[in-house]
Amino acid sequence: MEAAWSITLVLILILTMIWAWKMLNSLWLIPKRFERLLREQGLHGNPYTFIVGDTKESLKMHKEAFSKTMNPFDHDLVPHVASYTQHSLHKHGKNSFIWIGTVPRVTLTDPGLIKDVLNKNYEFGKTNLNPLVRLLAPGLVRHEGEKWSKHRKIINPAFNLEKLKNMLLLFIKCCDDMISKWEGMLSSSESNEIDIWPFLQNLASDVISRTAFESSYEEGRRIFQLLKEQNELVAKIIFKVYIPGWRFVPTSTHRRIKEIDRDIKASLMDMIKKREKVLKAGDATRNNLLDILLKSNHKEIQEHGNNKNCGMNIEDVIEECKLFYFAGQETTSVLLGWTMILLSMYPDWQARAREEVLQVFCNQKPDFEGLNNLKIVTMILYEVLRLYPPVVGLTRKAMKDVKIGNLSLPAGVQVFLPIVLVHHDHELWGDDAKEFKPERFSEGVLKATNGRASFFPFGWGPRICIGQNFSLLEAKIALSMILQHFSFELSPTYTHAPVTMIILKPKYGAQMILRKEKT
Repeated sequence: MEAAWSITLVLILILTMIWAWKMLNSLWLIPKRFERLLREQGLHGNPYTFIVGDTKESLKMHKEAFSKTMNPFDHDLVPHVASYTQHSLHKHGKNSFIWIGTVPRVTLTDPGLIKDVLNKNYEFGKTNLNPLVRLLAPGLVRHEGEKWSKHRKIINPAFNLEKLKNMLLLFIKCCDDMISKWEGMLSSSESNEIDIWPFLQNLASDVISRTAFESSYEEGRRIFQLLKEQNELVAKIIFKVYIPGWRFVPTSTHRRIKEIDRDIKASLMDMIKKREKVLKAGDATRNNLLDILLKSNHKEIQEHGNNKNCGMNIEDVIEECKLFYFAGQETTSVLLGWTMILLSMYPDWQARAREEVLQVFCNQKPDFEGLNNLKIVTMILYEVLRLYPPVVGLTRKAMKDVKIGNLSLPAGVQVFLPIVLVHHDHELWGDDAKEFKPERFSEGVLKATNGRASFFPFGWGPRICIGQNFSLLEAKIALSMILQHFSFELSPTYTHAPVTMIILKPKYGAQMILRKEKT
């Protein structure tokens, strides 16, 4: 018996020592090794602080910035939405790093290095220390390697320009519905104050509901409302200090997030199975994202002899449908919101855009050919994306030891590509970098950037956002139809407060005075 106890104690001691060594290694030795390797290459940053790194100070600065407002004509967003990154660059220089807990994150502002990172999508993978974010951005955006390549191939047909052309009437129908609501609110007067922000959110959700699930529109809207609630709950969590395993603690917030996730998956599962059943019965594929995705997936599986490793399973399809919702709704609504806000600040550009729209379409509905001829509208949208990018930065992780430029980064180190800092950089865009000047895109993006990766609101390289054309097409249609019917200016009640809650949003909405345009 004593021998058995002795053996047990020895085993416990050995296991304890192994666990202690692993903790020491991951929480201290590996971070210090990273720090030494980075400093040897001339990179600067704060010394590693046990477990928390720079997280505490970063969150403090974020909360301070979050509570402030801006002058409406001040477009210097960086101190408000990337305060700690800016602080670190000022303190340690452009070649610097910060600590996200135990992991160093190297900030890259050089367009050459940024382009290199985004082109090497197999060497630099997606990363997020808080797994809850995967609920909001699942599917293609999270996958790596062969799985990403497979999913991208299957999803591509859904966002083919020819397929998007066929969805034009659905885009227009949704815009008509919103414009009718606004006209109803102005029925008794020539002008009225309206917070356009919730209307634009609903517009974008209506568009993605109709184009993704044409035959299940109302259920699609319900899913959007659930995702909106989930987004708000997760956003509150990720701006707190990340504690590994905390998401498993059954708090009321965590329980609600999981409940929403189950509800969304059940609804999507039901819709997907119904469409699969109809398609298998020989019904023609409709012009919606779900049908096109299912057809593409079925083709992929058939071509590989029903190999279980080919194509997507039902869980994969559900995740991609969730991504349709989150990315499709959020990106376009904020692009339209900031565009209307900026056109309210600069009425000369609003007038020029309206003149172009009326010249191309008169009072008719937009058509695909005409949308491609909207040069001024396109310039405006690009400049809005430059000043107010929907995502203010991209994070990647070195999947293996990798060299970019003169830097040799060990596997596990993160890199941060601060989109908003690069878009506002005087060295890249000139002394007027923080001013609204759409004319800088008069000869296109390539000329405006001199071919550099200094403008990447939708990413760059192989993993550039698959929905980029979808979002820009929707924005052009909506803006054209709004300009045909209304002129608008900022209300005195509008407060300029851009904030990042996953996506860059107007914190207090977008209150405007709308006036009917005479037709």
